[in-house]
Amino acid sequence: MAGRVAGKIALMTGGASGLAKASAEMFVAEGGQVMIADINEEGGRAVAESLGDAGAFTHLDVTDEDSWIAALTATKEHFGGLHVLLNSAGIGWTQPVTEISLEDWRRVHAIDLDGVFLGCKHGIPLIAETLAAGVGSPKGSIVNISSIAGNIAGHNMAAYNSAKAAVRHLSKSVALHCCRQGYEIRCNSVHPTFVDTPILDKHREKFGAEEAMRKLARQVPIGRVGEPKEIAYAILFLASDESSYTTGSELLVDGGISAM
Repeated sequence: MAGRVAGKIALMTGGASGLAKASAEMFVAEGGQVMIADINEEGGRAVAESLGDAGAFTHLDVTDEDSWIAALTATKEHFGGLHVLLNSAGIGWTQPVTEISLEDWRRVHAIDLDGVFLGCKHGIPLIAETLAAGVGSPKGSIVNISSIAGNIAGHNMAAYNSAKAAVRHLSKSVALHCCRQGYEIRCNSVHPTFVDTPILDKHREKFGAEEAMRKLARQVPIGRVGEPKEIAYAILFLASDESSYTTGSELLVDGGISAM
């Protein structure tokens, strides 16, 4: 039986760790090929090497347009095209609107929002080109990692809330653009809550690892912090043709927070 993403080539940002790392491992296990893209060269290369011939690494600063063009070119040259783009690179930030500096505000938006915009802007043409050339799978998909913070605001998350909310609506605009152009490219956003990845390191440093997890778990109806693979399953679904009638949607994987 063929894997769920057999014949698909993906580029995954932030692939050195966290959600993208878990997604890359799952993607390859289901028959796909993955270009790991990250600013962390050592970590990214290690993940790519662990994937064998189905994995490769390219340096990517998601805030830099030329870096995006180079990463996509490297993906085409190495694997022959692109079917799936996972925009997962991001940083967390907790600071109220009256205290955050303009520099930090712009940094959060540059990574969490501009990086997604640049990926979509330059990724769509390569996916469309790949599909038109008949390389591998006939369908493409863009999966953008937003957050439950893109749906629910917090008093001390001005920059993060606004960036992730913008990713939510950018994804819908991209989806409609691809439909209007007649591209077989879907675009959806995934909205996790607290997941055990490096984005929680600031909480661990402040409270200690065990206490940090307990504090976060108390905010989640299901009673615990999520695991990367639990989000990766959602990403895999959206990357696969199982979601061929799903576009412009937001998939909340939040342990019940949005139901409160």
